Amino acid sequence: MNSKTIRKICCIGAGYVGGPTMSVIADKCPDLEVRVVDINKSRIAAWNDNDLSNIPIFEPGLAQIVARTRGRNLFFSSEMEEAIANADMVFISVNTPTKTKGLGAGQASDLRWVEASARQVAEFARGHTIVVEKSTLPVRTAQAIKEILMSTKNVDQKNKSDSTFSVLSNPEFLAEGTAINDLEEPDRVLIGGEDSDAINDLVEIYSRWVPINKIICTNLWSSELSKLVANAFLAQRISSINSISAFCESSGADIQEVANAIGTDKRIGNQFLNAGPGFGGSCFKKDILNLVYLSGYFGLPEVADYWEQVVLMNTWQQDRIYRIVLQKLFGTVNGKNIAILGFSFKANTNDTRESPAIRISCDLLEEGASLAVYDPKVSIERIREDFDNYSFENQGKWKKANSIPDALKNADAVLIITNWAEFYGLDWDYLATLMRSPSWIFDTRSVVNRNEIKNTDLNLWKLGEGS
Repeated sequence: MNSKTIRKICCIGAGYVGGPTMSVIADKCPDLEVRVVDINKSRIAAWNDNDLSNIPIFEPGLAQIVARTRGRNLFFSSEMEEAIANADMVFISVNTPTKTKGLGAGQASDLRWVEASARQVAEFARGHTIVVEKSTLPVRTAQAIKEILMSTKNVDQKNKSDSTFSVLSNPEFLAEGTAINDLEEPDRVLIGGEDSDAINDLVEIYSRWVPINKIICTNLWSSELSKLVANAFLAQRISSINSISAFCESSGADIQEVANAIGTDKRIGNQFLNAGPGFGGSCFKKDILNLVYLSGYFGLPEVADYWEQVVLMNTWQQDRIYRIVLQKLFGTVNGKNIAILGFSFKANTNDTRESPAIRISCDLLEEGASLAVYDPKVSIERIREDFDNYSFENQGKWKKANSIPDALKNADAVLIITNWAEFYGLDWDYLATLMRSPSWIFDTRSVVNRNEIKNTDLNLWKLGEGS
């Protein structure tokens, strides 16, 4: 199939990947028409809201890009058929959660929405369409998409007779909180495929702003696997440094000093060496479990066991923090007030998926604690939904605090879980007067300096700091 000029792009899925990615493409390529479609009409309405603070995703810089592109060459719509039919290139950027039932439950990816999207493309596409996998997918998913595209027949054969497809893999490598910068100045853009003309068409789009030496072209399977492996390696570093944080607390070492010492080794580097309450977000756990499942499928149980330990260590770290809070508060939190600072899984995002705050908070609620949750970007509706989705008998109670002082009023302890910038350099002399004595700070992110509390009667536990 000869290379074609791409004029119209459709993206199926207006979530954390599709929305920001298409916004940046529209911004960098003003001659392209970019349509983001989603069956969730309330989400589309939020993307079209005149008040840009109401768009469904918070990412620094995203609202400004939407403001200058929406209505010009960026459109959000629920009109799936029209957008696909008119598109030269269709990105599939839908959710691929871990299966909760059936074969592979708890590890394998649920591909129902990917399959549904592929069937929609097969039904509505006209002429030659380049289909791009943007969702994080198991290896060989492209083959399933190909088979759906080639085998699904529309009743209206007259309109479908000229429909042909090329399938590419173009995984995202976005870190929430820095997604716009990651899109505008990526470390690399990865494109996998077998059709060199289709690959060139996608390369031409990215090369508008990405240096050509940062655009890597591979076969389909290498591209799909590279995404899983990248997330697995990053999560592995987090679990590794968190395991050493526990060792530091027992041995008298300081995890920050250890991390700095090993991070200066150019063979190791200093990225992802900040000990904390564990990784969260939509990708790390899901992708590692997917890798575990695929390793077992291909008859590699030792490989599966190795990567599963990364997830087990992450869960253990969160359980360990909960147990330490319980121990320091005389073995019980029943009826005690605990302030939770930070509910998103990391700073500069309102995403709470797999956030350590959920598991730790629910364990405290199970013990009968009264929680005051403060997060500058996470809504009370989101917090309520996360608690409702967690299976436990809720003995305690919780409220959404409007400010840090509001959260700490009459608190027996404060637990810092997310490293939001506003949590650094707090006036602990004042905040200590709001809390009940004896009171504790449990700092899982190393945001509190001991000098900041030297004039108070606050007790401080810092993750990874040996006594």
